Amino acid sequence: MTTLVTDAGFAPPPDAPATPPLAALGPGDAGVTLGPGDDPAALTGILDRLALVRVAFPSFADGRGFTIARQLRLAGYRGALHAAGPLIADQYAMARRSGFDAVEIPDALAARQPEGHWRVRADWRAHDYRSRLLGDVTGSAPRDPGVRTG
Repeated sequence: MTTLVTDAGFAPPPDAPATPPLAALGPGDAGVTLGPGDDPAALTGILDRLALVRVAFPSFADGRGFTIARQLRLAGYRGALHAAGPLIADQYAMARRSGFDAVEIPDALAARQPEGHWRVRADWRAHDYRSRLLGDVTGSAPRDPGVRTG
């Protein structure tokens, strides 16, 4: 089983369409699973019919899925986009920034990294390198006085 991680915390996976691998995608399928070696361009022309795209991460050390997510969003995909695999809580902000709506993690990982670890990273927009370089949006000085913002 898997646990779904969203900005609101842990949830059971929702009822969703079947997500066969790209090689087995049929004309009536409303979902697909892309592997790290799959080319998202293969979905050109059918993105609007897909309700869910899952991107499989074979390990937390394999970052190709982040690129796939970004490519899908740039191609105009607006449906649900899930990262699926053993990502760690520290990667949640990167997953959200690259275009994922949620992360599906194995239940065993959810037990080792409880919801609180993930919730700390739920404010993913506020903790990126750009906000540190530019200072916060209220106009305060950058955190690092050696960084020029103008």
